[in-house]
Amino acid sequence: MATTTKSLLPLSLPSTHTSTPFISCKPILDSVPTLPILSFTRPRPQVAVSVAFNPQGNFDISMFDEDDDNSSKVEPPMPPTEGRFEVVIDNNAISSLDLSPFHNATGITSPSLAEPKEFLERTIGFTINYTREDPNDPRELSEFPDIRLWFVRLDAEYPWLPVLLDWRAGELARYAAMLIPHQMSMRMGIVFNPEALELFIMKKVFVVYSWLKQHNVPKPRLKARDMARMLGFGIQDQLFDFVDKHPLKSL
Repeated sequence: MATTTKSLLPLSLPSTHTSTPFISCKPILDSVPTLPILSFTRPRPQVAVSVAFNPQGNFDISMFDEDDDNSSKVEPPMPPTEGRFEVVIDNNAISSLDLSPFHNATGITSPSLAEPKEFLERTIGFTINYTREDPNDPRELSEFPDIRLWFVRLDAEYPWLPVLLDWRAGELARYAAMLIPHQMSMRMGIVFNPEALELFIMKKVFVVYSWLKQHNVPKPRLKARDMARMLGFGIQDQLFDFVDKHPLKSL
């Protein structure tokens, strides 16, 4: 078994498929003494997170991708939430980094104008109508650098957006895949780089919790904690206490 961690992929390069075995992870079970605010089992080279295609989250994943045990295979995503805001993007919007499809679908044209309550109820999802230059290109959409760059641009403008996504339909994991180095497994779905996933979760908890508090959303800790758990991490109260003592500036 390979023991070295795969380096983080630059944005300009697509991820590649390897035969390195994927390692099962149960990140919510144990806490790490040096980081008491985040509960997880420290991962090794690559961590397969089935929540990518199963928002209910079953982290008992077999070690080897070749395993024939059907019980550990991830299930298809649930249908989109009825009435959600649907953002439709195509090649033109992607190539020009045009965020107007998001603005038109949601009515959010500025970070300061977004009121979270309606979006938390209806949620937001994405439809990507992307025409490949090569019809036989086997890559998933999250492996195309230009698509990922569009989502990087969107996330830079609206860093709290993950909390508004249609989690039950897998939108949170797909969104994360646009921003986090990963590989694709035919059996397990998205396989995130574990350290990058950890940093992504920590940053989003800081941002989302602060934003929800600024807008007086009830139980902001619970909502931020649920978001982290969707990707396999448990957040302890020490982190929220720290943010309360050292609040972020207005988002």
